Amino acid sequence: MEHYAPATELVFADPLTVADLHTFIARARAAEDGAVRFQASGTVLAAYICILRPRVLGEATPTVLGLRTMPLATPAHVDTTVALASVSDRLARLGEADVVMQVPPTTVTESWAGVLPPRAGWEPRGDLSPDLVEAAARNGIREVAETVPHNPGALIVNSARGAIWGRSIEDLSVEVPAGAAFGAFALGFLVDGERPTILTNGRWTRISTSRGHVLSRIPTVL
Repeated sequence: MEHYAPATELVFADPLTVADLHTFIARARAAEDGAVRFQASGTVLAAYICILRPRVLGEATPTVLGLRTMPLATPAHVDTTVALASVSDRLARLGEADVVMQVPPTTVTESWAGVLPPRAGWEPRGDLSPDLVEAAARNGIREVAETVPHNPGALIVNSARGAIWGRSIEDLSVEVPAGAAFGAFALGFLVDGERPTILTNGRWTRISTSRGHVLSRIPTVL
């Protein structure tokens, strides 16, 4: 069995792919300026980011991850978790025609990055209206803004976020948390005229469109 040294750079298929990654990272930072986990073993790069997650034990906020896959021109072996800001800085320094990005050398530790959803074994569970997803996201955003006071403590914020984003989207036969709708909306994954598909795998639920995937898991509340 061959072993490869981790790549120090990523060579993307074309400048459009670089631009797509830049947009994905920017949207992720606007929602939750944390980290991204890059995984590649060959010519496909998977980029995971976290939109929502429980902050304390027993909280009802779901774990909501965004996933984009993108083609690489040169095979690479990468599995690292780095700050979104460091990736954004490197992308900002690239020219319009550049396709090579240096992988940030400094890693970060994120609890969500250690428990990623499975890649195989997903079961199709139908589709849903993009309007329903957007409405659930916008309603949740408005409700969070109305519920959380101007100078809240962490406990109040966590409780409000958990109650709002942890509840299921109405009128669906599958339990999909409103936080997943927020993820799809915030990351720009909704496409006019395209119905997102729903898939499940154990405790994980996935909403997929041609632009990316939102993976969510409801925590076990004590």
